[in-house]
Amino acid sequence: MTNNASKLERDRRDFIKVLGATSAAVAGATTLPGKALASATIRKPRYGMLIDTRKCVGCHACSVSCRSENNVPMRKHRSWVEYIEKGTFPDVSLNFLPRLCNQCSEPPCVAACEDNATYLRDDGIVVIDPDICTGCRRCVRACPYNARFMNPESGAADKCDFCIDRLTQGMEPACVASCFNKARIFGDLNDPDSDISRMIASNTVSVLRPEKGTKPNVFYIGIDNADESDNPSPGQYIRVTRHRRGYRKR
Repeated sequence: MTNNASKLERDRRDFIKVLGATSAAVAGATTLPGKALASATIRKPRYGMLIDTRKCVGCHACSVSCRSENNVPMRKHRSWVEYIEKGTFPDVSLNFLPRLCNQCSEPPCVAACEDNATYLRDDGIVVIDPDICTGCRRCVRACPYNARFMNPESGAADKCDFCIDRLTQGMEPACVASCFNKARIFGDLNDPDSDISRMIASNTVSVLRPEKGTKPNVFYIGIDNADESDNPSPGQYIRVTRHRRGYRKR
């Protein structure tokens, strides 16, 4: 065998050895131990929203953009802002409380829907299928946040869904994009490096009605959730302007 032929034969054998080793490594990757296998899986997002009420000026840009983006019928609301006035003269205050569906991890509306028209997606968003909804209103009554309404045009229950159509195009929800003072932050709660996760980690946050155990994914900074039914002390004044029709008292 010539020197060139011998070299080609050696190269061929070396190539086969490398190919075999690579194949074994790939095969081994499919049988990784538990922790290694878990780290190799793709992490799913869990979407949430953080509202910094210290920055909210009550301009209603969020409500208007939501109505336009989602074709919300007049006198119905997916998103709204409450004005909370309280205090003892002359020490009075005015606070703004943006409201929307809380996208609960334990949503009572899902449990109440006997037709499975309302369901929780893997990404944490609670959605309604209007083609399945029978208009029974059980989910509307079950929501402790008064976030649902009956859409007179579709005959189905309706609410905020974080603008899913925009999310599929890589855009933020309309209310977030329209907030000129950046009072709203939207993102992946499962990503520790996301803006929303960092803000939650570095600030004191709260949720609405935590006693309900629904585990909301809408968080607030500097929240004032006062209500007329809170029985203020003598001389104290509390007034809440809902800016929404058909709102049930808590």
